[in-house]
Amino acid sequence: MNTTPLVKYAGALFALGICSACVSSAGAPSTAALNVRYVGKTLWLNGRPVTAARVNLNPAPRYATLFPDRRARSKFEYVINFYGTYASIFDYPKSTKQIGTINNVGGQGCTNVLYGYGRQTFWIVAGQNQITQYQVPQTPIKTLDAPAGSMPSSCAMNAAGDLAVGILNGTDEGDVVIYNHASGSGKVYTTPMDEEFFDGYDNQGNLFADGFTGFRSGFALTVLPKGGNKFLLVTTSNAVGFPGSVEWDGTYLTVFDQNANAVYQYSVSGTIATLKGTVSLKGSSDCGQTWIVKGLIYCGDAGNNGGEVFKYPAGGSPIAVFTGNFDTPLGMVAAAK
Repeated sequence: MNTTPLVKYAGALFALGICSACVSSAGAPSTAALNVRYVGKTLWLNGRPVTAARVNLNPAPRYATLFPDRRARSKFEYVINFYGTYASIFDYPKSTKQIGTINNVGGQGCTNVLYGYGRQTFWIVAGQNQITQYQVPQTPIKTLDAPAGSMPSSCAMNAAGDLAVGILNGTDEGDVVIYNHASGSGKVYTTPMDEEFFDGYDNQGNLFADGFTGFRSGFALTVLPKGGNKFLLVTTSNAVGFPGSVEWDGTYLTVFDQNANAVYQYSVSGTIATLKGTVSLKGSSDCGQTWIVKGLIYCGDAGNNGGEVFKYPAGGSPIAVFTGNFDTPLGMVAAAK
């Protein structure tokens, strides 16, 4: 476990003196009570596997500064915390202060674009076995069911509106369920993985998913080609330490390495992924999920128990840090009105 020192970012117009470790008792983080153990390389919290590589049970207070943009259109960011807790709502770049909460959720999120701010709606996956769609900023409008006894871990949407949900544990462990036009009971696709962690579509309609294979012996990236019925193993030209977010960034397929705190950018031909660039996120501890928008990447940081904003594809140190209530962030998604 790593304890993150106080990080203070200078050079902005003003500072938000709100400490994430000093929130009211009504929404205070409960990480101190977590039961933490590892099974192989997989982290378990309170009896459930999670897609984060590590957490910080005693995060130091963190402060944020930014240049606010009060004229920005309504954009919302969601840091989704541990299963069954809540999602913290933000409206960056207007501010970095939490503006709302969605209760009784937890896990990961996705929305109806390949990358960028979702158009008016978003999904939160892993409320035990429910998959819920929301109208921004926080109105539930639709719920789908995962296979009985399964623990969904991730989600992604293609341009046609199909919803792909990965299964981390339980029934259909390591597989992906695809809901045609985000409706119905879904079709289960078997993958070569023991556990599915993250998934994402590219601009050609191919679905990629990562996780562990060989009884947690190593990282695996897989692909379901558009129109196909079987996931295939993808060979990457570099080693990935720990599975992280899989997302199209407008040019490349990206895979986040939670061990390296870095985004790997790939060009993909068939089942060969060739590394084209690496974007390092300095100051992050463990991005449980990242979300890329034009010029930025958001991190739901399980290791720092918070959320950060970085430039993309420049990377480097955070340009802003969210302040509010957090409880082991596992997910991150952004949407706009």
